[in-house]
Amino acid sequence: MHDITDAAIVSGDKIHQYHGKWPFWRFAGMQEPASVAFSLLNMLFHAQAAMKIKRRIPLGHPMRQYYLVFAAVSLNAWIWSSVFHTRDMPITEKLDYFSAALAILYALFYTVVRLYHPYPLSTHPSKASLARSRIHLLWATLCSLAYVGHVAYLSVLPRFDYAYNMAFNLAVGMTHNVLWLLYSFPSSLSIFRRFPGRPRDYRPTYTSKAAIFVLLTTAATSLELFDFPPWRRIMDAHSLWHLATAPIAVFWYEFLIEDALDDGWKAGKPE
Repeated sequence: MHDITDAAIVSGDKIHQYHGKWPFWRFAGMQEPASVAFSLLNMLFHAQAAMKIKRRIPLGHPMRQYYLVFAAVSLNAWIWSSVFHTRDMPITEKLDYFSAALAILYALFYTVVRLYHPYPLSTHPSKASLARSRIHLLWATLCSLAYVGHVAYLSVLPRFDYAYNMAFNLAVGMTHNVLWLLYSFPSSLSIFRRFPGRPRDYRPTYTSKAAIFVLLTTAATSLELFDFPPWRRIMDAHSLWHLATAPIAVFWYEFLIEDALDDGWKAGKPE
Protein backbone atom coordinates (compact mmCIF):
# COMPACT_ATOMS: atom_id res chain seq x y z
CA MET A 1 0.00 0.00 0.00
CA HIS A 2 2.74 2.44 0.92
CA ASP A 3 4.82 1.44 -2.13
CA ILE A 4 1.86 2.29 -4.37
CA THR A 5 1.32 5.56 -2.49
CA ASP A 6 5.03 6.46 -2.84
CA ALA A 7 4.82 5.88 -6.58
CA ALA A 8 1.64 7.96 -6.84
CA ILE A 9 3.27 10.89 -5.02
CA VAL A 10 6.36 10.76 -7.25
CA SER A 11 4.30 10.64 -10.44
CA GLY A 12 1.73 13.15 -9.23
CA ASP A 13 -1.10 10.63 -9.50
CA LYS A 14 -4.15 10.36 -7.28
CA ILE A 15 -3.66 8.84 -3.82
CA HIS A 16 -6.09 5.98 -3.35
CA GLN A 17 -8.06 4.71 -0.37
CA TYR A 18 -7.93 1.05 0.61
CA HIS A 19 -11.20 -0.46 1.82
CA GLY A 20 -12.45 3.08 2.41
CA LYS A 21 -9.38 4.19 4.39
CA TRP A 22 -6.44 6.39 3.51
CA PRO A 23 -2.89 5.04 3.78
CA PHE A 24 -1.52 5.94 7.24
CA TRP A 25 1.86 5.36 8.84
CA ARG A 26 1.32 3.13 11.84
CA PHE A 27 2.74 3.88 15.28
CA ALA A 28 3.04 1.26 18.05
CA GLY A 29 0.62 -0.93 16.13
CA MET A 30 -2.04 1.79 15.84
CA GLN A 31 -3.55 2.01 12.37
CA GLU A 32 -4.58 5.66 12.71
CA PRO A 33 -2.46 7.13 15.52
CA ALA A 34 -3.66 10.73 15.13
CA SER A 35 -7.33 9.71 15.48
CA VAL A 36 -6.41 7.57 18.50
CA ALA A 37 -4.59 10.47 20.17
CA PHE A 38 -7.43 12.92 19.56
CA SER A 39 -10.03 10.39 20.72
CA LEU A 40 -8.11 10.01 23.98
CA LEU A 41 -7.98 13.80 24.28
CA ASN A 42 -11.77 13.94 24.00
CA MET A 43 -12.05 11.19 26.59
CA LEU A 44 -9.87 13.21 28.98
CA PHE A 45 -12.01 16.34 28.59
CA HIS A 46 -15.25 14.44 29.24
CA ALA A 47 -13.72 12.87 32.36
CA GLN A 48 -12.66 16.31 33.60
CA ALA A 49 -16.15 17.63 32.83
CA ALA A 50 -17.74 14.90 34.96
CA MET A 51 -15.62 15.98 37.92
CA LYS A 52 -16.60 19.62 37.35
CA ILE A 53 -20.28 18.69 37.28
CA LYS A 54 -19.95 16.78 40.56
CA ARG A 55 -18.08 19.67 42.15
CA ARG A 56 -20.08 22.65 40.89
CA ILE A 57 -23.70 21.57 40.31
CA PRO A 58 -25.64 21.03 43.57
CA LEU A 59 -26.84 17.53 44.43
CA GLY A 60 -30.50 18.50 44.31
CA HIS A 61 -30.36 20.06 40.84
CA PRO A 62 -32.79 18.31 38.44
CA MET A 63 -30.25 18.20 35.57
CA ARG A 64 -27.17 17.10 37.51
CA GLN A 65 -27.65 13.36 37.00
CA TYR A 66 -28.51 13.75 33.31
CA TYR A 67 -25.26 15.61 32.65
CA LEU A 68 -23.24 13.00 34.55
CA VAL A 69 -24.80 10.22 32.48
CA PHE A 70 -24.03 12.19 29.31
CA ALA A 71 -20.38 12.46 30.37
CA ALA A 72 -20.32 8.70 31.05
CA VAL A 73 -21.79 7.68 27.68
CA SER A 74 -19.46 10.16 25.96
CA LEU A 75 -16.47 8.65 27.77
CA ASN A 76 -17.58 5.23 26.57
CA ALA A 77 -17.90 6.51 23.00
CA TRP A 78 -14.39 7.96 22.93
CA ILE A 79 -12.89 4.83 24.48
CA TRP A 80 -14.30 2.74 21.66
CA SER A 81 -13.31 5.36 19.11
CA SER A 82 -9.68 5.02 20.23
CA VAL A 83 -9.95 1.22 20.13
CA PHE A 84 -11.47 1.23 16.64
CA HIS A 85 -8.82 3.55 15.23
CA THR A 86 -6.16 1.40 16.84
CA ARG A 87 -7.43 -1.77 15.20
CA ASP A 88 -10.21 -1.76 12.61
CA MET A 89 -12.21 -4.98 12.92
CA PRO A 90 -15.94 -5.70 12.53
CA ILE A 91 -16.48 -5.82 16.30
CA THR A 92 -14.47 -2.67 17.08
CA GLU A 93 -16.24 -0.83 14.25
CA LYS A 94 -19.68 -1.71 15.60
CA LEU A 95 -18.73 -0.84 19.19
CA ASP A 96 -17.45 2.53 17.97
CA TYR A 97 -20.51 3.34 15.88
CA PHE A 98 -23.04 2.05 18.40
CA SER A 99 -21.38 3.92 21.28
CA ALA A 100 -21.32 7.13 19.24
CA ALA A 101 -25.01 6.73 18.40
CA LEU A 102 -25.81 6.23 22.07
CA ALA A 103 -24.01 9.45 23.03
CA ILE A 104 -25.74 11.45 20.28
CA LEU A 105 -29.18 10.06 21.11
CA TYR A 106 -28.70 10.60 24.84
CA ALA A 107 -27.71 14.21 24.14
CA LEU A 108 -31.08 14.67 22.45
CA PHE A 109 -32.80 12.90 25.36
CA TYR A 110 -31.39 15.19 28.05
CA THR A 111 -31.91 18.26 25.84
CA VAL A 112 -35.66 17.64 25.65
CA VAL A 113 -35.72 17.05 29.41
CA ARG A 114 -33.79 20.28 30.01
CA LEU A 115 -35.91 22.45 27.71
CA TYR A 116 -39.38 21.07 28.46
CA HIS A 117 -38.86 20.00 32.13
CA PRO A 118 -40.66 16.63 32.21
CA TYR A 119 -38.90 15.58 35.41
CA PRO A 120 -39.89 12.40 37.28
CA LEU A 121 -42.01 12.37 40.41
CA SER A 122 -41.13 14.73 43.26
CA THR A 123 -41.25 13.85 46.95
CA HIS A 124 -44.87 15.04 47.19
CA PRO A 125 -46.50 14.02 43.91
CA SER A 126 -49.34 16.03 42.46
CA LYS A 127 -51.39 15.74 39.29
CA ALA A 128 -48.93 18.01 37.47
CA SER A 129 -45.88 16.03 38.56
CA LEU A 130 -47.61 12.74 37.69
CA ALA A 131 -48.27 14.04 34.19
CA ARG A 132 -44.64 15.14 33.83
CA SER A 133 -43.44 11.73 35.02
CA ARG A 134 -45.57 10.00 32.41
CA ILE A 135 -44.17 12.27 29.70
CA HIS A 136 -40.65 11.57 30.97
CA LEU A 137 -41.28 7.81 30.87
CA LEU A 138 -42.76 8.03 27.37
CA TRP A 139 -39.80 10.07 26.08
CA ALA A 140 -37.28 7.70 27.69
CA THR A 141 -39.10 4.71 26.18
CA LEU A 142 -39.15 6.26 22.70
CA CYS A 143 -35.42 7.01 22.84
CA SER A 144 -34.64 3.52 24.13
CA LEU A 145 -36.69 1.86 21.39
CA ALA A 146 -35.07 4.08 18.76
CA TYR A 147 -31.62 3.03 19.94
CA VAL A 148 -32.45 -0.66 20.18
CA GLY A 149 -34.02 -0.54 16.71
CA HIS A 150 -30.99 1.28 15.32
CA VAL A 151 -28.54 -1.28 16.71
CA ALA A 152 -30.73 -4.24 15.71
CA TYR A 153 -31.11 -3.02 12.13
CA LEU A 154 -27.36 -2.52 11.67
CA SER A 155 -26.59 -5.87 13.34
CA VAL A 156 -28.83 -8.16 11.29
CA LEU A 157 -27.86 -6.86 7.85
CA PRO A 158 -25.31 -8.89 5.85
CA ARG A 159 -23.39 -5.65 5.22
CA PHE A 160 -23.15 -2.64 7.52
CA ASP A 161 -25.38 0.17 6.20
CA TYR A 162 -22.99 3.13 6.44
CA ALA A 163 -25.35 5.53 4.66
CA TYR A 164 -28.20 4.82 7.09
CA ASN A 165 -25.88 5.04 10.10
CA MET A 166 -24.66 8.48 9.02
CA ALA A 167 -28.20 9.65 8.23
CA PHE A 168 -29.44 8.50 11.67
CA ASN A 169 -26.64 10.28 13.53
CA LEU A 170 -26.98 13.45 11.46
CA ALA A 171 -30.76 13.57 11.96
CA VAL A 172 -30.50 13.10 15.74
CA GLY A 173 -27.55 15.46 16.05
CA MET A 174 -29.17 18.19 13.98
CA THR A 175 -32.39 17.93 16.01
CA HIS A 176 -30.33 18.38 19.16
CA ASN A 177 -28.58 21.42 17.66
CA VAL A 178 -31.80 23.01 16.41
CA LEU A 179 -33.36 22.77 19.87
CA TRP A 180 -30.41 24.52 21.47
CA LEU A 181 -30.44 27.11 18.70
CA LEU A 182 -34.08 27.84 19.57
CA TYR A 183 -33.04 28.11 23.22
CA SER A 184 -30.66 30.95 22.27
CA PHE A 185 -33.25 32.92 20.30
CA PRO A 186 -34.61 36.26 21.62
CA SER A 187 -37.46 35.98 24.10
CA SER A 188 -40.00 37.13 21.51
CA LEU A 189 -39.18 34.04 19.41
CA SER A 190 -38.95 31.54 22.26
CA ILE A 191 -41.16 28.45 21.93
CA PHE A 192 -40.58 27.20 25.47
CA ARG A 193 -39.88 28.43 28.97
CA ARG A 194 -36.15 28.24 29.66
CA PHE A 195 -36.58 27.86 33.42
CA PRO A 196 -39.53 26.17 35.13
CA GLY A 197 -40.13 28.93 37.67
CA ARG A 198 -39.55 32.00 35.49
CA PRO A 199 -41.69 33.71 32.84
CA ARG A 200 -41.17 32.84 29.18
CA ASP A 201 -39.32 36.11 28.47
CA TYR A 202 -36.57 35.37 31.04
CA ARG A 203 -33.38 35.12 28.96
CA PRO A 204 -29.92 35.28 30.61
CA THR A 205 -27.14 36.80 28.53
CA TYR A 206 -25.16 33.56 28.29
CA THR A 207 -27.91 31.84 26.28
CA SER A 208 -26.27 33.03 23.06
CA LYS A 209 -23.46 30.55 23.78
CA ALA A 210 -25.80 27.77 22.66
CA ALA A 211 -25.89 29.31 19.18
CA ILE A 212 -22.08 29.52 19.15
CA PHE A 213 -21.97 25.83 20.04
CA VAL A 214 -24.27 24.99 17.11
CA LEU A 215 -22.06 26.95 14.72
CA LEU A 216 -18.89 25.31 16.02
CA THR A 217 -20.26 21.77 15.83
CA THR A 218 -21.61 22.37 12.32
CA ALA A 219 -18.20 23.66 11.21
CA ALA A 220 -16.44 20.69 12.81
CA THR A 221 -18.84 18.21 11.21
CA SER A 222 -18.11 19.68 7.79
CA LEU A 223 -14.61 18.20 8.10
CA GLU A 224 -16.25 14.81 7.64
CA LEU A 225 -17.70 15.94 4.31
CA PHE A 226 -14.49 17.44 2.86
CA ASP A 227 -12.27 14.38 2.97
CA PHE A 228 -8.69 14.57 1.73
CA PRO A 229 -5.55 12.39 1.74
CA PRO A 230 -3.72 12.46 5.08
CA TRP A 231 -1.01 15.06 5.52
CA ARG A 232 2.31 13.14 5.53
CA ARG A 233 0.16 10.02 5.93
CA ILE A 234 -0.54 11.02 9.53
CA MET A 235 -3.50 13.40 9.79
CA ASP A 236 -6.66 13.42 7.66
CA ALA A 237 -10.02 15.22 7.85
CA HIS A 238 -11.49 12.61 10.18
CA SER A 239 -8.69 12.99 12.71
CA LEU A 240 -9.01 16.78 12.51
CA TRP A 241 -12.73 16.37 13.27
CA HIS A 242 -11.79 14.46 16.42
CA LEU A 243 -9.35 17.23 17.31
CA ALA A 244 -12.00 19.93 16.77
CA THR A 245 -14.59 18.23 18.99
CA ALA A 246 -12.31 18.29 22.05
CA PRO A 247 -12.34 22.07 22.77
CA ILE A 248 -16.00 22.23 21.73
CA ALA A 249 -16.80 19.68 24.46
CA VAL A 250 -15.03 21.85 27.05
CA PHE A 251 -17.00 24.88 25.89
CA TRP A 252 -20.29 22.95 25.99
CA TYR A 253 -19.86 21.60 29.50
CA GLU A 254 -18.98 25.07 30.76
CA PHE A 255 -22.22 26.32 29.21
CA LEU A 256 -24.26 23.50 30.77
CA ILE A 257 -22.78 24.22 34.20
CA GLU A 258 -23.37 27.95 33.84
CA ASP A 259 -26.96 27.26 32.80
CA ALA A 260 -27.44 24.90 35.75
CA LEU A 261 -26.20 27.57 38.19
CA ASP A 262 -28.54 30.27 36.89
CA ASP A 263 -30.84 31.88 39.45
CA GLY A 264 -33.80 30.91 37.28
CA TRP A 265 -33.73 27.45 38.84
CA LYS A 266 -34.18 28.94 42.33
CA ALA A 267 -37.43 30.67 41.42
CA GLY A 268 -39.25 27.37 41.45
CA LYS A 269 -39.30 23.83 40.15
CA PRO A 270 -42.05 21.70 38.62
CA GLU A 271 -44.16 20.18 41.34
